[in-house]
Amino acid sequence: MANQGSVLVPQDYKPTDEEEFMSPIMTEYFRQKLINWREELIRESSETIKTTLQGEELNKPDMADRASAETDHALELRTRDRERKLISKINEALMRIDEETYGYCEETGEPIAVRRLDARPTATLSIEAQERHEKMERTHNAD
Repeated sequence: MANQGSVLVPQDYKPTDEEEFMSPIMTEYFRQKLINWREELIRESSETIKTTLQGEELNKPDMADRASAETDHALELRTRDRERKLISKINEALMRIDEETYGYCEETGEPIAVRRLDARPTATLSIEAQERHEKMERTHNAD
């Protein structure tokens, strides 16, 4: 895996808090993780379109069969919409990598924990900032 020909990421590499935050190898690790995730989502979406959405007849004579097919179709469309939004977040994360702002909390400017980024590579807030954000949402929703 290379970053435009310059950084090679070993296959068994896992980023840690002990190394320099967003070092070239760590940055490339996250770039490749995001690119692979995006490619997987696009591939799954294409397969769904080919197999499920194009091949399925919604105009079935039996009302129960038609209702079931329409429900399945609607569920697939919602799933595709969520994946489309996720692809957009992945693209934004890749742009932040290019701008060298990836991995830093949008609210505080502090580094986001490596474990959080590894689990959620599109994260834009540190755990603490995310908790504050969610608490504010709950407080406003309770009103």
